[in-house]
Amino acid sequence: MALAIFDLDKTLIGGDSDFLWGEFLSEIGAVDADTYQIKNQYFFDQYALGKLNINEYLEFCLEPLSLNSRTTLDEWHQRFMQAKIEQILLPKAQAIIDKHKAKGDTILVITATNSFVTGPIVKRYGIDNLLATNPEVKNGKFTGKVEGEPCFQKGKIAHLDRWLEQTGEDMTGAYFYSDSHNDLPMLELVDNPVVVHGDETLQKVAKERGWPSLDWH
Repeated sequence: MALAIFDLDKTLIGGDSDFLWGEFLSEIGAVDADTYQIKNQYFFDQYALGKLNINEYLEFCLEPLSLNSRTTLDEWHQRFMQAKIEQILLPKAQAIIDKHKAKGDTILVITATNSFVTGPIVKRYGIDNLLATNPEVKNGKFTGKVEGEPCFQKGKIAHLDRWLEQTGEDMTGAYFYSDSHNDLPMLELVDNPVVVHGDETLQKVAKERGWPSLDWH
Protein backbone atom coordinates (compact mmCIF):
# COMPACT_ATOMS: atom_id res chain seq x y z
CA MET A 1 0.00 0.00 0.00
CA ALA A 2 1.26 3.46 -0.92
CA LEU A 3 0.18 7.07 -1.14
CA ALA A 4 -1.24 8.07 -4.54
CA ILE A 5 -1.24 11.86 -4.85
CA PHE A 6 -2.96 13.71 -7.69
CA ASP A 7 -2.93 17.28 -8.87
CA LEU A 8 -6.41 18.39 -9.92
CA ASP A 9 -6.51 21.01 -12.65
CA LYS A 10 -5.61 19.70 -16.12
CA THR A 11 -4.66 16.40 -14.50
CA LEU A 12 -7.80 14.79 -13.05
CA ILE A 13 -10.03 17.13 -15.03
CA GLY A 14 -9.70 18.38 -18.58
CA GLY A 15 -9.46 22.04 -17.63
CA ASP A 16 -8.65 24.50 -14.85
CA SER A 17 -11.37 24.67 -12.21
CA ASP A 18 -10.37 28.09 -10.87
CA PHE A 19 -10.34 29.64 -14.35
CA LEU A 20 -13.68 28.02 -15.15
CA TRP A 21 -15.16 29.26 -11.85
CA GLY A 22 -14.18 32.77 -12.93
CA GLU A 23 -15.86 32.22 -16.29
CA PHE A 24 -18.97 30.94 -14.55
CA LEU A 25 -19.14 33.95 -12.21
CA SER A 26 -18.84 36.24 -15.24
CA GLU A 27 -21.58 34.39 -17.12
CA ILE A 28 -24.11 34.61 -14.26
CA GLY A 29 -23.35 38.29 -13.62
CA ALA A 30 -21.77 37.77 -10.19
CA VAL A 31 -18.74 39.83 -11.26
CA ASP A 32 -18.09 42.49 -13.89
CA ALA A 33 -17.53 40.16 -16.82
CA ASP A 34 -15.18 42.28 -18.95
CA THR A 35 -12.85 43.32 -16.13
CA TYR A 36 -12.85 39.95 -14.40
CA GLN A 37 -12.21 37.92 -17.54
CA ILE A 38 -9.21 40.03 -18.50
CA LYS A 39 -7.65 39.55 -15.07
CA ASN A 40 -8.62 35.88 -15.00
CA GLN A 41 -6.84 35.28 -18.32
CA TYR A 42 -3.80 37.29 -17.20
CA PHE A 43 -3.29 35.18 -14.08
CA PHE A 44 -3.94 31.97 -16.03
CA ASP A 45 -1.18 32.93 -18.49
CA GLN A 46 1.21 33.88 -15.69
CA TYR A 47 0.71 30.46 -14.11
CA ALA A 48 1.48 28.73 -17.39
CA LEU A 49 4.70 30.75 -17.68
CA GLY A 50 5.72 29.88 -14.12
CA LYS A 51 5.55 33.56 -13.15
CA LEU A 52 2.37 33.64 -11.07
CA ASN A 53 2.36 35.91 -8.03
CA ILE A 54 0.23 33.61 -5.92
CA ASN A 55 -0.67 36.27 -3.34
CA GLU A 56 -1.93 38.72 -5.97
CA TYR A 57 -3.88 35.96 -7.63
CA LEU A 58 -5.52 34.79 -4.42
CA GLU A 59 -6.52 38.34 -3.52
CA PHE A 60 -8.25 38.49 -6.91
CA CYS A 61 -9.98 35.11 -6.96
CA LEU A 62 -11.07 35.01 -3.31
CA GLU A 63 -12.74 38.42 -3.36
CA PRO A 64 -16.04 37.15 -4.86
CA LEU A 65 -16.28 34.60 -2.04
CA SER A 66 -16.14 37.42 0.50
CA LEU A 67 -18.91 39.39 -1.19
CA ASN A 68 -21.58 36.67 -1.10
CA SER A 69 -23.23 34.47 1.51
CA ARG A 70 -22.24 30.83 1.84
CA THR A 71 -25.78 29.79 0.90
CA THR A 72 -25.56 31.73 -2.37
CA LEU A 73 -22.05 30.44 -3.09
CA ASP A 74 -23.07 26.82 -2.48
CA GLU A 75 -26.03 27.19 -4.83
CA TRP A 76 -23.76 28.72 -7.46
CA HIS A 77 -21.27 25.89 -7.05
CA GLN A 78 -23.95 23.26 -7.72
CA ARG A 79 -24.76 25.05 -10.97
CA PHE A 80 -21.03 25.38 -11.74
CA MET A 81 -20.54 21.62 -11.40
CA GLN A 82 -23.26 20.98 -13.97
CA ALA A 83 -22.29 23.80 -16.33
CA LYS A 84 -18.50 23.50 -16.31
CA ILE A 85 -17.16 20.42 -14.53
CA GLU A 86 -19.24 17.36 -15.37
CA GLN A 87 -18.21 17.43 -19.03
CA ILE A 88 -14.47 17.60 -18.25
CA LEU A 89 -14.33 14.73 -15.76
CA LEU A 90 -12.06 12.03 -17.20
CA PRO A 91 -13.09 8.35 -17.10
CA LYS A 92 -9.45 7.28 -17.44
CA ALA A 93 -8.58 9.36 -14.38
CA GLN A 94 -11.37 7.65 -12.45
CA ALA A 95 -10.03 4.28 -13.58
CA ILE A 96 -6.55 5.06 -12.21
CA ILE A 97 -8.05 6.27 -8.92
CA ASP A 98 -10.10 3.08 -8.65
CA LYS A 99 -7.02 0.97 -9.47
CA HIS A 100 -5.09 2.58 -6.61
CA LYS A 101 -8.04 2.08 -4.27
CA ALA A 102 -8.20 -1.60 -5.21
CA LYS A 103 -4.54 -1.95 -4.20
CA GLY A 104 -5.33 -0.39 -0.83
CA ASP A 105 -3.46 2.83 -1.61
CA THR A 106 -4.40 6.08 0.13
CA ILE A 107 -5.69 8.66 -2.36
CA LEU A 108 -4.90 12.35 -1.88
CA VAL A 109 -5.49 15.38 -4.08
CA ILE A 110 -3.19 18.35 -3.61
CA THR A 111 -3.96 21.55 -5.49
CA ALA A 112 -3.23 25.26 -5.42
CA THR A 113 -6.87 26.03 -6.21
CA ASN A 114 -8.92 26.93 -3.15
CA SER A 115 -10.85 24.29 -1.23
CA PHE A 116 -14.26 25.89 -1.83
CA VAL A 117 -13.95 25.41 -5.59
CA THR A 118 -12.19 22.05 -5.48
CA GLY A 119 -13.86 20.19 -2.62
CA PRO A 120 -17.00 19.05 -4.48
CA ILE A 121 -14.95 18.11 -7.57
CA VAL A 122 -12.67 15.86 -5.54
CA LYS A 123 -15.71 14.29 -3.84
CA ARG A 124 -17.16 13.63 -7.30
CA TYR A 125 -14.21 11.31 -7.93
CA GLY A 126 -14.84 9.53 -4.63
CA ILE A 127 -11.76 11.00 -2.94
CA ASP A 128 -11.93 12.07 0.71
CA ASN A 129 -8.45 13.55 1.20
CA LEU A 130 -7.82 17.05 -0.14
CA LEU A 131 -5.02 19.52 0.47
CA ALA A 132 -5.76 22.91 -1.08
CA THR A 133 -5.34 26.61 -0.48
CA ASN A 134 -7.80 27.37 2.31
CA PRO A 135 -9.91 30.54 2.21
CA GLU A 136 -10.17 32.19 5.61
CA VAL A 137 -13.59 32.00 7.25
CA LYS A 138 -14.86 34.19 10.10
CA ASN A 139 -18.36 33.98 11.56
CA GLY A 140 -19.36 31.59 8.79
CA LYS A 141 -18.34 33.95 5.99
CA PHE A 142 -15.32 34.01 3.71
CA THR A 143 -13.07 37.01 4.37
CA GLY A 144 -11.29 37.09 1.00
CA LYS A 145 -7.99 36.21 2.67
CA VAL A 146 -5.99 32.98 2.84
CA GLU A 147 -5.76 30.84 5.95
CA GLY A 148 -2.13 29.84 6.39
CA GLU A 149 0.25 29.22 3.49
CA PRO A 150 -0.98 28.89 -0.09
CA CYS A 151 -0.83 25.30 -1.33
CA PHE A 152 1.37 26.25 -4.30
CA GLN A 153 4.76 25.01 -5.54
CA LYS A 154 6.88 24.34 -2.42
CA GLY A 155 3.85 25.27 -0.34
CA LYS A 156 2.33 21.97 -1.49
CA ILE A 157 5.17 20.16 0.26
CA ALA A 158 4.58 22.14 3.46
CA HIS A 159 0.89 21.20 3.41
CA LEU A 160 1.80 17.59 2.68
CA ASP A 161 4.33 17.42 5.51
CA ARG A 162 1.73 18.60 8.02
CA TRP A 163 -0.79 16.10 6.68
CA LEU A 164 1.72 13.25 6.95
CA GLU A 165 2.39 14.16 10.58
CA GLN A 166 -1.33 14.26 11.35
CA THR A 167 -2.23 11.02 9.60
CA GLY A 168 0.84 8.86 10.14
CA GLU A 169 1.05 8.16 6.40
CA ASP A 170 4.50 8.04 4.80
CA MET A 171 6.02 8.60 1.37
CA THR A 172 7.38 5.10 0.79
CA GLY A 173 6.53 4.16 -2.79
CA ALA A 174 4.38 7.27 -3.23
CA TYR A 175 3.01 8.37 -6.60
CA PHE A 176 2.36 11.90 -7.76
CA TYR A 177 0.45 12.69 -10.95
CA SER A 178 0.64 16.22 -12.41
CA ASP A 179 0.54 18.25 -15.61
CA SER A 180 2.53 21.32 -14.58
CA HIS A 181 6.18 22.31 -14.23
CA ASN A 182 5.00 24.31 -11.21
CA ASP A 183 4.74 20.92 -9.49
CA LEU A 184 8.35 19.90 -10.06
CA PRO A 185 9.16 20.14 -6.30
CA MET A 186 6.44 17.55 -5.61
CA LEU A 187 7.34 15.34 -8.56
CA GLU A 188 10.94 15.22 -7.39
CA LEU A 189 9.83 14.25 -3.90
CA VAL A 190 8.08 10.97 -4.73
CA ASP A 191 9.35 7.54 -5.75
CA ASN A 192 6.91 7.38 -8.66
CA PRO A 193 6.48 10.71 -10.51
CA VAL A 194 3.95 10.52 -13.34
CA VAL A 195 3.35 13.29 -15.87
CA VAL A 196 -0.23 13.60 -17.12
CA HIS A 197 -1.07 16.03 -19.95
CA GLY A 198 2.28 17.66 -19.26
CA ASP A 199 3.01 21.22 -20.31
CA GLU A 200 5.96 21.78 -22.65
CA THR A 201 8.48 22.37 -19.88
CA LEU A 202 7.38 19.34 -17.89
CA GLN A 203 7.32 17.10 -20.96
CA LYS A 204 10.94 17.99 -21.58
CA VAL A 205 11.90 17.18 -17.99
CA ALA A 206 9.97 13.91 -18.13
CA LYS A 207 11.81 12.86 -21.26
CA GLU A 208 15.20 13.72 -19.75
CA ARG A 209 14.48 11.81 -16.54
CA GLY A 210 12.58 8.88 -17.98
CA TRP A 211 9.34 9.68 -16.17
CA PRO A 212 6.17 8.11 -17.58
CA SER A 213 3.96 10.53 -19.49
CA LEU A 214 0.24 9.80 -19.83
CA ASP A 215 -2.80 11.18 -21.63
CA TRP A 216 -6.20 10.57 -20.02
CA HIS A 217 -8.27 12.44 -22.62
